[in-house]
Amino acid sequence: MLARSKSRQFALALALLPALAIASEPAESVADISAHDAAGLEFFRGPLDFLKARQLFERETFGGNGRTCLTCHSRETGTVSPADARKRYGRNRKDPLFLADGSDDGAGHGTERMLADATFLVRIPLPDNVRLANDPEARSVVVRRGAPSTLNTPALDPVLMHDGRQPDLIAQARGAIFDHAQVRREPKQRDLELIAAYQHTPQFFSSLTTFKYAYFGIKPKLPTPRTAAEIRGRRFFLDVPLEGDFKSGLCANCHSGPMLNETNEFGPFPPFARGGRFQSVGVSEVNIAGNPVYDFVFTNPDGTTTTVSSPDPGRALITGSTDFESLNAFKIPSLWGVTRTAPYFHDNSAKTLEEVMQQYARFFSVLGLTLTEQDQKDMIAYMKLMQ
Repeated sequence: MLARSKSRQFALALALLPALAIASEPAESVADISAHDAAGLEFFRGPLDFLKARQLFERETFGGNGRTCLTCHSRETGTVSPADARKRYGRNRKDPLFLADGSDDGAGHGTERMLADATFLVRIPLPDNVRLANDPEARSVVVRRGAPSTLNTPALDPVLMHDGRQPDLIAQARGAIFDHAQVRREPKQRDLELIAAYQHTPQFFSSLTTFKYAYFGIKPKLPTPRTAAEIRGRRFFLDVPLEGDFKSGLCANCHSGPMLNETNEFGPFPPFARGGRFQSVGVSEVNIAGNPVYDFVFTNPDGTTTTVSSPDPGRALITGSTDFESLNAFKIPSLWGVTRTAPYFHDNSAKTLEEVMQQYARFFSVLGLTLTEQDQKDMIAYMKLMQ
């Protein structure tokens, strides 16, 4: 037992050494760090496990179409962008990225959508109380979504996928392998455990700030602004009640908490409390991406029906509900490392932070609130500090 404990601690040290070496605050001992095993690194049982985990994430195809986890989750951004896709297409037109659900028809033909938006064709099972108006017998629907970034998420966010449909990293890894890689060899449970563990190692954090939160419990604080634009932008992210012009604290209504990814108690909308994780900001409603629109028929608990037209109703396809936190609602993403995780929104419809701000300006204008161009520039200036 003692030998196993020491072997595990050595494996943890191997995985964490690069980050510990540059930590600005005293690091805990490897023995202390192993107390954080429940976060995912408990699957590293020996010094070779880290190397095996890296091979599984970056090179293992399980006999499928050539895709690995790294195909859709790059080292730099944790996702894939149109710029990434175009660069890879220029190098190799047969890159596995463009196969299967990465192709225009889902069968390996056409690259237009991937090169323009870097979205995948994702098949989602329909809840028992939901049907498609034009195809009542269908029990699933195909929507277009980007790959969620793996930066910070594995160790610091229990809510996985844009719609929160996977309960943990092992289930997520298994789902991705079968849904996207067209595998012919089923991964072993140990393979899935190591893939999950690998995503808790230093390269999956956007900064030392988020790494220290994961392993030392040091909660991130809002960055200190220095320029006039950063100072003006900071007020949008303060955890304060909405008063006056309703701009101070506006972004914090949904980007609160240590990871800036949950609602606070000041938002004038459900859940009217801290900790909400799913909201709509009008992305599916506006449909800037021009994705195909479906008519979804929801049967309510009282037997009545509600028909919803949407390219992707998001969380509603998991809950079967049309309530505020389900219909066209998606997971609130963390803002830490936001400059590295473009494109944005579930459909990748915003390629830059400027386009994100344009969407929010449209959204808030419907509610009677005007975000000026200066407001938008100030928010971006401050978000760039959130590393």
